[in-house]
Amino acid sequence: MIPKKALTVAGSDCSGGAGIQADLKTFQERDVYGMSVVTVLVAMRPENWDHVVHPIDLDMIKTQFRTIFPGIGADAAKTGMLPTVDIIRTVGELFAEAKIPHLVIDPVMVCKGTSEPLFPENTRAMIEYLLPIAEVVTPNTFEAAQLAGMEDLKNEKQVEEAARRIYQHGCKNVLIKVARVMPDATADLLFDGKTFTWFREKRIDTAWTHGAGCSFSACLAAELAKGASVLEASKTAHDFVKAGLRNSFALNQHVGPIYHKAMAKNA
Repeated sequence: MIPKKALTVAGSDCSGGAGIQADLKTFQERDVYGMSVVTVLVAMRPENWDHVVHPIDLDMIKTQFRTIFPGIGADAAKTGMLPTVDIIRTVGELFAEAKIPHLVIDPVMVCKGTSEPLFPENTRAMIEYLLPIAEVVTPNTFEAAQLAGMEDLKNEKQVEEAARRIYQHGCKNVLIKVARVMPDATADLLFDGKTFTWFREKRIDTAWTHGAGCSFSACLAAELAKGASVLEASKTAHDFVKAGLRNSFALNQHVGPIYHKAMAKNA
């Protein structure tokens, strides 16, 4: 049996918890063959975990991408950190040309543990080049507010309004990861242009959440590659990350990732 294939176009996190490393672990756990295009190298200073970010040049990004399209092909793809306007534009143009069946846009704007956008000027480029070609866009509440042109999202009605506004940018579905809006719960909100579907969960008490968003969008892409509906894939991604968070662990005093094997071990 030949497995379905999924591509991640994202940054490299040398700690292994997020970025393409988390995506490829997720693809493996969800039984799809994973491939990658690296857009940026991210390293951390061990004394304080400050991030050092080094974008990959455009020609190398294009060469990597064309290894996959038309070189191999993929059933689904996702994006992660795209650190410059030029890279966002280039990736958008490459995906538009490739006409991939399922594209998940994870509009990464901050690194875990920081509260300000790494590249605030990129929001408009994402709206112009990526959202119109996305089957699903998966912002967290901070990213959703940026894409929707709103202030901080503080309640469920504001989250739903943000989803409406993001949908108007041309994507087919909006899936907002809602971590801190509700006092004792966490949730994901799916909006398909007509219906709001909430996936709610009691808040998991852990500080170790590194890579949760990357793994969520990677799981979503993997399930779409295998033929799941967006609704089915969203539920699986929710459950996959929930299991990973319940079994997350510390790498050091600064950071801890979700455990990607947790869902399979608990099955």
